[in-house]
Amino acid sequence: MTDGWICLDKPKGISSNFAMVKVRKILKEKTGYVGTLDPFATGVLPIAVGRARKFIQFTEDVEKIYEFEVVFGANTDSYDETGEITETTKIIPTRDQIKKILPKFLGEIEQIPPKFSAVKINGRRACDLARQNKFVEIPSRKIFIHALKLLQFFENNQAKLQVRCSKGTYVRTLAVDIAQKLGSLCYVKELRRIKSGFFSIDRAITLEKLTEIVDTSELDDNLIPLESPLDDIPALFLERNYVSRLQNGLAVQLANSEILSSNVRLFDSESGKFCGVCYVSADGTVTAVRMFLNLGD
Repeated sequence: MTDGWICLDKPKGISSNFAMVKVRKILKEKTGYVGTLDPFATGVLPIAVGRARKFIQFTEDVEKIYEFEVVFGANTDSYDETGEITETTKIIPTRDQIKKILPKFLGEIEQIPPKFSAVKINGRRACDLARQNKFVEIPSRKIFIHALKLLQFFENNQAKLQVRCSKGTYVRTLAVDIAQKLGSLCYVKELRRIKSGFFSIDRAITLEKLTEIVDTSELDDNLIPLESPLDDIPALFLERNYVSRLQNGLAVQLANSEILSSNVRLFDSESGKFCGVCYVSADGTVTAVRMFLNLGD
């Protein structure tokens, strides 16, 4: 059985779900993924393999870093290069104008996701409604921009930027809002995710490479240990009998603990094995959140 994570470098032109299914077929294991990437986007797509799927929920609410290229002077209905041009302008911002406006987008801001997005409206994806030419009214959402910088400015009306942002940020919308603030229009030409929480592009592997190494020892070098992406969660080591109680759905009371009101990674103190994620309440009561049924499960 293969358990762990594959940091996939998703190629352009396929959905995140399609990429995940490709990994499933290559490894012949059950899989799941964290954080949807648009089909035209590339980069980091964490794939949970085997028992790692149990812990996807603990890797979702993380910061992301994207690099994106924009073309000024036109807008499309999808805010990216796959859409139809809806409007053009001759107003093109300069390098200095772009750099000057970026600080205005730092911190908590509101944005409206594009109509061609996976946001659900009354149970249906906005992009599906938009393709049927149905009116889509998408409510705004609060997101957080931690850092935003201009990486390159090209003479052919294009620029490359990098953003570090919260979960739920739509980079296409951010790009369009930046252009609008500059009195211009733009669409995203390239979008690449280079970091998603623990997972970064320097650990990413392509589908082609994964296919090449699947039956070799090199696969082990590219399979990220199951508990590694949970490193920001405090660790708790308990004796085997306490671990067994938690695995059987019973609570455990701690006499003293520095960790309170928090999720913890639970380890068996005898073997050092990772056993799952528990919650330690304010009074020191430990309850299971996501556990393996036994140490060999």
